[in-house]
Amino acid sequence: MELKAIGTIHTDFAEKFGIPRQSGLVEELRGKIIMDAAYRKPEAFRGMEAYSHIWLLWQFSQAQARPQAVTVRPPRLGGNQRMGVFATRSPFRPNGIGLSCVRLLGIEQTQEVGPVLHVAGADLLDKTPIYDIKPYLPYTDAHPDATGGFSEPFYHYRLQVKFPADLLAKVAADKQRALLGVLAQDPRPAYQSDPMREYGMCFAGYEIKFRVEGECLYVLSLSSERL
Repeated sequence: MELKAIGTIHTDFAEKFGIPRQSGLVEELRGKIIMDAAYRKPEAFRGMEAYSHIWLLWQFSQAQARPQAVTVRPPRLGGNQRMGVFATRSPFRPNGIGLSCVRLLGIEQTQEVGPVLHVAGADLLDKTPIYDIKPYLPYTDAHPDATGGFSEPFYHYRLQVKFPADLLAKVAADKQRALLGVLAQDPRPAYQSDPMREYGMCFAGYEIKFRVEGECLYVLSLSSERL
């Protein structure tokens, strides 16, 4: 079966470092999906406005090709413990396909590119190819009694973010809560715990440098320059 992208999502993540590990963890994140020319027809989205959430099927377009492996090292487990590839959401998969549930904020009809889907909570890199879009159905897709395996203990994990007010003020007002949410998720790989190590990530055109000590993340600097 040949898969063809139907559109592209645009987000504030120019690089993989810093992207939340799952969709919906940072609700304040915003993204917009631009459809390819063949699907820029309003009728393709007729009825979608009745749904609050949608599923996105997409490509791990920046995942480096690796020899086929049946186990991976999840970062949340420190990068040392191996789990079966199908027991994880690792990007290093047989077919490199991602699945994300996002909130549908609205459908904007434009003259330039047709319908534009505005979404919240997306965990996708900027310009990620989208393969398909499907409605989220709460009566079949939600299972309140489901178990979350080895990833469940990390659901409530958050860092306390110490962001100097003068630096935060440099960030566009509509991006501040999203940036704080991303930092609170702890962008570092779990195997990196040196409290003196300085990390850098790019978000919405800003370069943020920080370090983590214990349960606190300290923002050290912020600029509009890329790494």
